[in-house]
Amino acid sequence: MEASSVFLLISVSFVLSMIVVPIQIKKFREKGIVVTDYYKKDLRKVPTSGGFAVLFVFFLMFGLATVLGHFFPIGVEISDLDRTAMLVIGLFGLFGAIDDFVDVGRASKIFLPFFFSYPLAFVMDYDTVVLPLVGELDLGMFFLFLIAPTYVMVVSNLVNMHSGFNGMAAGLSAILLSFLLIKSVMVGRNCLFTLSCMLGALLGFLYYNWYPSRIFDGNVGALSIGAAIGVGIVACGFLVSGFIMLLPHTVNFLMYVYWRVMRKLHPEDGRWKLVKFGRVRDDGTLEVPNALTLKWVLPYHFRMTEKQVVLAMYGLTLVFCVIGLFIPY
Repeated sequence: MEASSVFLLISVSFVLSMIVVPIQIKKFREKGIVVTDYYKKDLRKVPTSGGFAVLFVFFLMFGLATVLGHFFPIGVEISDLDRTAMLVIGLFGLFGAIDDFVDVGRASKIFLPFFFSYPLAFVMDYDTVVLPLVGELDLGMFFLFLIAPTYVMVVSNLVNMHSGFNGMAAGLSAILLSFLLIKSVMVGRNCLFTLSCMLGALLGFLYYNWYPSRIFDGNVGALSIGAAIGVGIVACGFLVSGFIMLLPHTVNFLMYVYWRVMRKLHPEDGRWKLVKFGRVRDDGTLEVPNALTLKWVLPYHFRMTEKQVVLAMYGLTLVFCVIGLFIPY
């Protein structure tokens, strides 16, 4: 697929998202499908589960490209890998939607999605892993049915966990998808249709999700977008470079694990109390309970606004994405 076709897909999906998201905001506000924004002084109610709009545009693009491509030479290619990626992303989105309205529990959220990625094993055209200083490892079925689905599941959960501020998860995901798309174009890999459509839909959503958010992505958004990133990494064979791009997300997860372990070992110590939200001071800066998640490290030590913290997280991920772009693995 040519770069012009990629740009076309991003542009069309972006425009569609800019149209669809306001409709969802209005409908969900009317239906009372809202949550509290704890990082605003007025504790305003904001429509949630905006991932529905992202997925709607994503699937709509598949339909439009299929129909138009049948009658006109639009230069857009949809591979079997793209179609399978659509199924996988849809399964993650469905699971996230269920979790938004009926809490499925943390254990189910971590392990059940493992099986959602299995369809990839039947369409992927490689079963080897290339590691720095080690070389090529032919892992066969072990890679296809264990490593690949585990990778997608982990990435989806990492994206879901590294969130909490206006525009943070969506913005970080847009950065990751952009660099995966650039790297895919550079090396001529598959899955360009999936990455392009998801990126465009996400950018349109980010316009409304940016500070101050008019809609949140919800689990349906975080899990499906995270699955798209994971599928893009696995399908294109960017396991090492993708890991580097996701290092801030991984560090955030490890910090959370450390928090949970210390809480288990010292349940009576208030320092390890599990707290989900901080608050906003009178001057607009954030007051967070600890520095045990990545997004809380800076506002714990410095007076920073929500927007400043989000931009700092963007910058951190951007650095690792640039590094990952030039890693040949």
